[in-house]
Amino acid sequence: MSDPSRAVLITGCSSGIGAATASRLAKAGWPVYATARRPETLAALAADGCRTLALDVVDEASRKAAVDAVVEAEGAVGVLINNAGYSQSGAVESIPDDRVRAQFETNVFGPLALCRLVLPGMRKQGWGKIVQLSSMGGKLTFPGGGLYHATKHAVEAISDALRFEVKSFGVDVIVIEPGLITSGFSDAAVRELGTASAAQGPYEEFNRAVGEASRDAYEKGLLSKLGGPPEAVAERIEAALNAKRPRARYTVTPSARALLTLHAVLPDRGWDAMVGASFPRPGKKPR
Repeated sequence: MSDPSRAVLITGCSSGIGAATASRLAKAGWPVYATARRPETLAALAADGCRTLALDVVDEASRKAAVDAVVEAEGAVGVLINNAGYSQSGAVESIPDDRVRAQFETNVFGPLALCRLVLPGMRKQGWGKIVQLSSMGGKLTFPGGGLYHATKHAVEAISDALRFEVKSFGVDVIVIEPGLITSGFSDAAVRELGTASAAQGPYEEFNRAVGEASRDAYEKGLLSKLGGPPEAVAERIEAALNAKRPRARYTVTPSARALLTLHAVLPDRGWDAMVGASFPRPGKKPR
């Protein structure tokens, strides 16, 4: 029997975690297919030895074309790293339905569809790895981030079920839970606040405070010192892929470990009180 394909397909490689992971794995000798909606953003990764492809995770034809290209060249996708995603911030009531659907299409439905596309090849060769980029936000929730957190909770649930269901076929499902990552992620989250409805409504001040709190968390204060660069996540992903028996979950950065521990030990009222120090309660008049 021939050796299984170890070709790595990574989504969302134009910057941040995706770019760092693609570069690191390519330099380590993995055959890497780095993808992005705009492939012209991948020139630096091509110079690092990556093959580059266009892939929009919310487009069915684009997903199939990318997977088919890897299968034609390598026989199968050996490793799928579902990295593409973004954060929609704002009070739950204030975010219009089209933005809710877009958040789930990118963070949940697109990655799920890619899993379904690559699994037949992984089963056939009896080997594969699916790496799901979740977040510490898949285990806890901050005010103003309910919809983003909902997508990451969904990723965690899907991954837990999938891990059990495909293990006997030789496929490992690995969840990565980063904390604060200094990659411009907060800037994108704050930009999404502009799509929240009722700009002059009851959540106007709250949504503004969410934006300020997000920037502060990444740029100053205690949590910013407990974050890490995208390369820290890339290093953890490489270690997971090389592990003979990879763990189900890998938490990355001190901020994730600290906040997940706090969330585990605090009662719900205690957690609400803690986050209340950073976020105003909508509708509550200041004293």
